[in-house]
Amino acid sequence: MAQAAPVVPLLGQPSFITLQSHVLGEERRHPGATGTLSWIISALSIAAKTIAAKLRTAGIEDVLGDIGAENVQGERQQKLDVIANHLLIQLLRAREGVAVIGSEENDELLLVDAAAAGGRHYSVLFDPLDGSSNLDVAGGVGTIFSIFQIGDGDSGTLQAGRHQVAAGYVLYGPSTIFVLTTGHGVHMFVLDPAVGAFIRVAEHLRIPARGNTYAVNEANLDGFPPAYRRFLAQCRAQGYGSRYAGAMVVDVHRVLIKGGVFMYPPTAKAPQGKLRLMYEANPMAMLIEQAGGRASTGTQPILDVQPDALHQRVPVVLGSPEEVAALEAMLAAP
Repeated sequence: MAQAAPVVPLLGQPSFITLQSHVLGEERRHPGATGTLSWIISALSIAAKTIAAKLRTAGIEDVLGDIGAENVQGERQQKLDVIANHLLIQLLRAREGVAVIGSEENDELLLVDAAAAGGRHYSVLFDPLDGSSNLDVAGGVGTIFSIFQIGDGDSGTLQAGRHQVAAGYVLYGPSTIFVLTTGHGVHMFVLDPAVGAFIRVAEHLRIPARGNTYAVNEANLDGFPPAYRRFLAQCRAQGYGSRYAGAMVVDVHRVLIKGGVFMYPPTAKAPQGKLRLMYEANPMAMLIEQAGGRASTGTQPILDVQPDALHQRVPVVLGSPEEVAALEAMLAAP
């Protein structure tokens, strides 16, 4: 009798868990789940694959450079900003349960017809292509997203980040990395182009309690409040290295994996800070807190800020708990 062939683990891994399998497993933890949130995350993963493919051939297809216009933020729109934004909106509008869409590239919230959605309704807010000024030099860029559940009649109401039901980002670099939380830890997936799926490579990520790097735009140092300047001087005296990529996704991903602190303080030119609360600060704050870190405006947790506008800006400090606590102490000192 012929012997059975040995079983070889797929891709050399003890388990082969895709993003879709992971999300469905999370869904089974909630007996009342309708599957709507899973379908929304699926749409985001499809968008991420498509954007990644566009980025790989950006120089060939002539989609680099700006389009000669500015978005509501007063920033020059890149061609790929517009492409990524349109793609995300089209995919999300087609998903049942998506009632509200908000983007960095649009002036106002986009209200989707929720009458036919049934079940639970959600709002999805995103920065379609964070760091797009890096595109012309092949630098790292990303997509950031935030998902809230909303009730009937709440379609135009913005909620504090503490109410997010899911958040994540996609990093487009040497690998395409999808990092996600649905409130039960932070999980990381890498796109395998051979099979066209995001494969889980890490579960329940934990940020180190302390790191040895900081990420901040030191070109603005002279305009930082004194406590930030003192904190950075202390970091340099203690041998910290500076790592700043000019894209929040890239910088926060490094901090999540290796520890340290990411900052965008208030400045003389931007006294409220530069980063947007609803689709940059909130989702990153949820991820960092779920990984055991801290996320602060310098005076309060980011997730507790009550928003009053879609494009509201806030100062941002997030990362390892020891560094964030040390800076908060300096900011609170007389």
